[in-house]
Amino acid sequence: MEGNIKRIINLIFEIGTLQNIIRGDRQVLRGENSTVAAHSFRCAIIGYFLAKLENVNEDKVIKMCLFHDICETRIGDANFLNKFYIQQDIERAYKDQLEGLAPEIVALLDEFIKGETREAIVAKDADVLEQIFTQREIISSNDFKRWHEFQHKKLKTNSAKIISKRVAETNPLEWVYNFPH
Repeated sequence: MEGNIKRIINLIFEIGTLQNIIRGDRQVLRGENSTVAAHSFRCAIIGYFLAKLENVNEDKVIKMCLFHDICETRIGDANFLNKFYIQQDIERAYKDQLEGLAPEIVALLDEFIKGETREAIVAKDADVLEQIFTQREIISSNDFKRWHEFQHKKLKTNSAKIISKRVAETNPLEWVYNFPH
């Protein structure tokens, strides 16, 4: 690993640019100003709690959530509409980024992409839930209802479905109103 210090430094600088990449959904979903870095961070927090609720390995889920979009420094953040028309080589991007540096993360990202393990399913649900939270914060109630129904169908775990349903019922500022005064 010592010989890879320069590559690690460069990778960390590259990952820092995720703070500059606005989410691709902004094209379609009004008011979206979230960055890929912010999305990945909150996705990891959601992933932790979802993993606890689903009794799966939370460390694996958190790592999947933190690293799942690092490839977007090289391929961009394509929204659902873009993905109908373009091909992204996601695996090549993250494997090139992490080659010789983090084989365990490459293995976790391979697992995430396949989506077959319980941890991968939970991590993907965390990814979708993060977007549900973001949209709940910014979309008018009518638009959110239709969008939420569309996104909710993607969820696999019971915990994610329960959280999704309750997000739809919760005012995004409820935490402020309930804050001790």
